[in-house]
Amino acid sequence: MYSAIAANKRNTVFILLFFVVIIGGLGWLASYIYGDVTITFWVVGIAAFYALIQYWAASSQALSMSGAVEIQKADNPRLYRIVENLSIATGNPMPKVYIINDEAPNAFATGRDPQHAAVAATTGLLDIMTDAELEGVMAHEIGHVRNYDIRVSMIVFGLVVAIGFIADMLLRMSFFARGSRENGNPIVMIFGLLAFILAPLLAMFVQLAISRQREYLADATGALTTRHPEALASALHKLNEYGRPMARQSTSMAHMWISDPERPSLTARLLSTHPPIGERIRRLLEMGGKF
Repeated sequence: MYSAIAANKRNTVFILLFFVVIIGGLGWLASYIYGDVTITFWVVGIAAFYALIQYWAASSQALSMSGAVEIQKADNPRLYRIVENLSIATGNPMPKVYIINDEAPNAFATGRDPQHAAVAATTGLLDIMTDAELEGVMAHEIGHVRNYDIRVSMIVFGLVVAIGFIADMLLRMSFFARGSRENGNPIVMIFGLLAFILAPLLAMFVQLAISRQREYLADATGALTTRHPEALASALHKLNEYGRPMARQSTSMAHMWISDPERPSLTARLLSTHPPIGERIRRLLEMGGKF
């Protein structure tokens, strides 16, 4: 677990540097095409500033995009007490607790570290889970907090949003350049079109690279916390059986949920940000026999 935490901290730095380098490369290309080297410095400076803002603000952005509403113990004693008990058991600071008004059963955790963490569950999840199953799901989410997965997820969320914005900007810039008499350079148009097509694919592979092993680790951490892996396995089975698309979907935060919020087709599941639920259940049941 400690090696996973250290790896996630390193990954945060690498992702931030990767983001700045890629954007700097785009700035250099734009400065080369337009003959103004100051463009590179402006783009790198803005990219670095954006990365810093995302480190502090991406979790709030994710909660807002999902429609999460913060609760106190009196608002939903069942969920709040489960999270509170798990925090006491693990020695973690109590995260903020949110509920999302959505019939699709799902949950996620976010934040930059355990001291600034939040967990959220949908009303659909609360409706179908027993207390033991709900405890297993929230132990999984607190596992993300303990393993610092939330920090990596938050940075990737901001990165994916930025990639979409940059792709759109490059596409518009390419058409602007095509229509300009001075800068009518076909290279710009071709590059803008390629970036528009390839950027979402790059974002997807970034998500895939960090998400699958992260989910397995959070499952194991949650099972070790509750000492009841069968409960989490049962919860995952229900998520597989009763899952449905989220009312407020966003591909940029798909990797943050415990279950894929889009319910992709069989072909799309091969490129899903989540490992197969059946394999996750199998691993949990194998763990159950060792306690």
